[in-house]
Amino acid sequence: MKRSELLMPAGNLRKLKMAVLYGADAVYLGTPDMSLRTKSEFSLDEVIEGVQFCHDHGKRAYLTLNLFSHNKDIPKLNEYIETIRKVSPDGLIIADPGVFQYVRERAPEIPLHISTQANVCSWLSVKFWQDQGASLVVLAREVSYPELAEIRQKCPDVQLEAFIHGAMCMTYSGRCLLSNFMAERGANQGNCANSCRWNYGVRMRLKDGTVEDLNITPENSDMFEFLLEEGCRPGELMPIEEDGRGSYIMNSRDLCLLPKLDDYLKIGVDSLKVEGRGKSEYYCAIVARAYRMAIDAYYEDPENWDPRPYMEELETVSNRGYTLAFHEGRLTHHAHGYEHTASIAQWEYAGVVAEVTEDAFLVEVKNKLEAGEVLDFVSPVAKDTVLLRLYDFEVAATGERKDVIHGSTKTIIRVPFALFDHEDTEWLKAHFPVFTVLRKEKALTPDQWARIKLDKTVQGIETSGKDRPAAYARQRDALVDAIGEGAKERRHKTNRVGTEGCCGRGCNGCMMFWQDPIYEKAREELLTRKQGEQLSREEAKALKLPAE
Repeated sequence: MKRSELLMPAGNLRKLKMAVLYGADAVYLGTPDMSLRTKSEFSLDEVIEGVQFCHDHGKRAYLTLNLFSHNKDIPKLNEYIETIRKVSPDGLIIADPGVFQYVRERAPEIPLHISTQANVCSWLSVKFWQDQGASLVVLAREVSYPELAEIRQKCPDVQLEAFIHGAMCMTYSGRCLLSNFMAERGANQGNCANSCRWNYGVRMRLKDGTVEDLNITPENSDMFEFLLEEGCRPGELMPIEEDGRGSYIMNSRDLCLLPKLDDYLKIGVDSLKVEGRGKSEYYCAIVARAYRMAIDAYYEDPENWDPRPYMEELETVSNRGYTLAFHEGRLTHHAHGYEHTASIAQWEYAGVVAEVTEDAFLVEVKNKLEAGEVLDFVSPVAKDTVLLRLYDFEVAATGERKDVIHGSTKTIIRVPFALFDHEDTEWLKAHFPVFTVLRKEKALTPDQWARIKLDKTVQGIETSGKDRPAAYARQRDALVDAIGEGAKERRHKTNRVGTEGCCGRGCNGCMMFWQDPIYEKAREELLTRKQGEQLSREEAKALKLPAE
């Protein structure tokens, strides 16, 4: 069986290396002047080094030339083609037909890929680009799975690429004028301001010309209803909900097709693409790891493949809530987040292994660490992670021990191998090389926890295909209420210290659990598991002994 390629974004050289180490088969990258990412952080020397790094690891690298050209861009093309010859990428991603023809005529040896910006949505368009000489066509995000399957059947001799994960544009694959109008930043030139994710409010203009807020309160909310009417559809009124924060009528959830990944693998989609050249290095590592494990598991045993373990991994990365988007066809309202626009997750980037010495990891701290934090070491090569609780932190440069380390200081801490109870030193060195990421649980506010519950409900509705309007309304209303209350206290998912009424799960720091005789059997079970792991609620209940 031909294996599908996992294609990851690379916004800079460090992200490229982490994506490769965590499982990418290929990466795509570019420079600010000629690709649709003006924030690209690559210099020419780094592009050359990045492509060589990929080739040294048996991976592929594709360069982006997917801008829509203006006259001022054309004089740069000859120089760019000469640069490409020096870099020796495995393919060049192009959107503009004129640029495609220009490169094909002057550099016929370079494989040309058609960018998603070309909005290819049918087998007829795929055949057109194949006839022009394209070796691969990236399909638009708007292509449904049934359409994709038909395209695969009718176009067996050209490579197909499909987006499987990342941010979604509320307009047609980036063909948006909103950013340009609102912020004078052209979305089609790689400089989108994400104006669709801003909050918008309703204002009143009085007869005297003054403008005032329309203050919606619980007392007067029943007096107002805000509706949109499109000019060609008189009488078809579309409601807009607004509260004190404004309205988010265009905010899309993030694409995540992992629950349906087996569909794409079984029909032989050549390349599975993840969006996010502007995302963090933590995103590159964890998303690559999740999809790498999911793809490998499918090829090992396609009949019993289950996406749930890999979805749990993706939920440790900040997101706006996941959606299957156009997978089944037309979008539903579940694909948009009307109440809450932020990217959130229950975990955050704690640090990255900067060096591996004879007796310790040297870790660059990325977010605030406090005494008692449980760090999750996420291996690029091993399926299981390793949990380690630290009671203080040793500054590598001075040997000073601190209770708190702030991420903004770029402090390097020393984590001795002797702190790991169950793992052999050589095994640790082999499975946690330089660029290994560490994560930790993140404390969230009540409205953020409510958003996560709503996100889970939406995922369940979309993946099952069964609408649950009552459950959706319940979770949505809970989120709206939590936002309205505005509580700022934060809590972690798992308990940090023991309290009366111990849950029996073996939470880190819970002294009740370790001392109470009724948890003796549960303690014995935990000793057989990896450091820091908890029992599930069901296991804790089953293992709890009767009180004497």
